Amino acid sequence: MFDIAGELANFSFDFRPKGRILFVLKLNFQDNSKMSKENRHLIPTLIFIISAIMILATTQASPSAPKAESLSNAAAQQQAKQKADANETPEASPQKSLKDIIKAAKTWGPAYTDWFGKEAPDFTLTDINGKQHKLSDYRGKDVLVTFWATWCGPCRAEIPHLMALRNSIGEDKLAMLAISYQSKYPPETAEKVKSFVEQNKINYTVFSVDSAVMPPPFSRVNGIPCSFFINPEGKIKLATEGLLSLSEMKAILEAEH
Repeated sequence: MFDIAGELANFSFDFRPKGRILFVLKLNFQDNSKMSKENRHLIPTLIFIISAIMILATTQASPSAPKAESLSNAAAQQQAKQKADANETPEASPQKSLKDIIKAAKTWGPAYTDWFGKEAPDFTLTDINGKQHKLSDYRGKDVLVTFWATWCGPCRAEIPHLMALRNSIGEDKLAMLAISYQSKYPPETAEKVKSFVEQNKINYTVFSVDSAVMPPPFSRVNGIPCSFFINPEGKIKLATEGLLSLSEMKAILEAEH
């Protein structure tokens, strides 16, 4: 608010640099008709000063467009590739304990805690492509067993993170087994699961089975997504219920205890 020789003028300036720049300029001279003649000539000067401020702010806030536009298509593609690679293989972060990881969780929590540190019961399943898998055959590497369904929203949201995990850790170090339990309602069949996997180009091993063929604690899963992290010795390191991010999966796999 400006005071021109005791005569008030309200001034509002709204700057919103979010992709677009929006200025809202309001000048409201109170009782302008009674303003003294000697002060009215200040109005153009005041507007000029405000306009100069707006132009200066625009210059300072605007991105360096010419520099960006001068990049060649090849350079731009290289930049995009580097950015994608950075997203897939982020810089290593300090190793955290499982306790710290669980404490920081916001979208999931620990599950089946009475099984932590115990040997995972063995099972043998045939995946949607007809290949047989035995859990104990994966001794010597980490195993992630995750339970999901095509109709489950959080499960679908987790799939890109699982695919990124598969891309970032080789099969010689990590086995990924995604199990969908067949059901009549909501309908979940082997055909539906296989079609979903093909449409979404899922890059890890997927099963569609009856829960009755699984031993506990796997047969007791009733909340999804649910994941079991099994260490190279075949013991359950951690079980989770809820949506996990790529960084959280990696942190759990890297944590010692």
